[in-house]
Amino acid sequence: MPLAVAVEGANRHDKKLLEATLCSVQKVGPAPGEAEQHLCLDKGFDYPDVHELVEDYGYTAHIRSRAEEQTEKRTLPGYRARRWVVERTHSWLNRFRRLLIRWEKKKENYLAMLHLACAFISFRAAGVLG
Repeated sequence: MPLAVAVEGANRHDKKLLEATLCSVQKVGPAPGEAEQHLCLDKGFDYPDVHELVEDYGYTAHIRSRAEEQTEKRTLPGYRARRWVVERTHSWLNRFRRLLIRWEKKKENYLAMLHLACAFISFRAAGVLG
């Protein structure tokens, strides 16, 4: 289920949106200090300022390249890459044509459609919708 959304142009680097995304995350699970919160990121986020930002928000960063994941998959039996969660969510959002082909010119309208799609995905996962 989508936990946070940040909207910017396609030519913007992902690490620039990390703080906006972390600010919009609704805390789920145990309170900070009770249990460790993990954040899985890909190699595009492997910068010292990103590590500091993630630590400031109380998360433990897991940043691996695809090559490292493939190596561990070959050496460790039962190892599963964590990247598929994000890719799966992108796939779910791409099923909404209005999001796939961006018709809205205003950022606020596009963000509203994203929130509507995320709500629909969440309700469907909870079994409220068929």
